[in-house]
Amino acid sequence: MDILQHISDVLLISKKDVINFSLSAPYRYKIYKIPKRNSDKLRTIAHPSKELKFIQRIIVSSLSQTLPVHAHAYAYKKGVSIKENAQMHLSTKYLLKMDFSNFFPSITPRLFFSKLRQANIDFDEDNKLILENFLFFKSKRNSNLRLSIGAPSSPLISNFVMYFWDVEIENICASKGITYTRYADDLTFSTNNKNVLFEIPELLQSILPKYSLGELRINHAKTVFSSKKHNRHVTGITLSNNNKLSLGRERKRAISAMIHHFINNKLDADKTSQLIGLLAFANYIESEFYHRMVEKYGMENIDKLKGFHVD
Repeated sequence: MDILQHISDVLLISKKDVINFSLSAPYRYKIYKIPKRNSDKLRTIAHPSKELKFIQRIIVSSLSQTLPVHAHAYAYKKGVSIKENAQMHLSTKYLLKMDFSNFFPSITPRLFFSKLRQANIDFDEDNKLILENFLFFKSKRNSNLRLSIGAPSSPLISNFVMYFWDVEIENICASKGITYTRYADDLTFSTNNKNVLFEIPELLQSILPKYSLGELRINHAKTVFSSKKHNRHVTGITLSNNNKLSLGRERKRAISAMIHHFINNKLDADKTSQLIGLLAFANYIESEFYHRMVEKYGMENIDKLKGFHVD
């Protein structure tokens, strides 16, 4: 596969010019930090320049035809979402959630190219050079190349890098009557077999180095066991005891209160925009609740909300 030639053809520039541009690509990022969800820590976002982002999309269009992604990897794929990921675990009693620490930044060119070799995908030295430079970034001049949170190419690369891990974990889990899914760095395991999930964390810890060259780490602080006796949540969605997806009580109360405030002109523009998104999410995940809100507050008010725009 000649990615270099493809980029050259699309951009109508020489391969030498593509290579020269790639040498500065790891530094063509706007880097900033945002708060992590439910944490006081900050997440580093590296947003590529407009030109680099365009090239990354060209690369994705080529690599997506070649790089394998496992069926149980639910993030960043057309036609699937957190809803389908959660649905995989609806009919089970016991749940285990785990995740990786600093997932994207832990993926390095070394790990990426090792997985290419494992998949029998070969590139010459020039193609390896541009892939390394165009797909990975440096936060500082003397720092190592890492996968960025913010590049359009990072989702595909991360899913591919985890492919052989996903294959083995899914096979192990299937043999034990466990359902396994991965949504980016979120690992979810569920089963109806009591106690079988307790052996999974140690098992994952023992085989992870084999698949990550020691780059990836499990965030043990986020390992959570639950069952139908307690609240079960998968990627932000509640699994109800009657095997349905739910928004959860707190989110429902918040949405209802926000609609009430909107009707009474007590919701500012930012909160109103947030409410529009929450209502769309509610209709997607738990349409029964959405229709209850329509009954309670009237279709006229819901339509008024949907038509809201900031001047």
